[in-house]
Amino acid sequence: MLEKTKEELMLRIENALSSIRPHLIVDGGDVEVVDVTDDMHVKIRWIGMCESCSMSEMTLRAGIAEAIRGKIPEIAGVEAINGQL
Repeated sequence: MLEKTKEELMLRIENALSSIRPHLIVDGGDVEVVDVTDDMHVKIRWIGMCESCSMSEMTLRAGIAEAIRGKIPEIAGVEAINGQL
């Protein structure tokens, strides 16, 4: 993946997350986009209360992944690099 393309993709991902971020922040957490792999998988890191929340996996599938893939269909998957419960 070209660096310019990756940078643009990261920006699109951040924009897609803007709809879900307020819900995370209200509960004392957030999410950080760490990387987008060459095979179009997004790596995220839970921050704050989201790190230890028992609902993180559901939030990942129903919130984070849906928000990203809804705006960027070429994304193949989303996974957390921490907070796996």
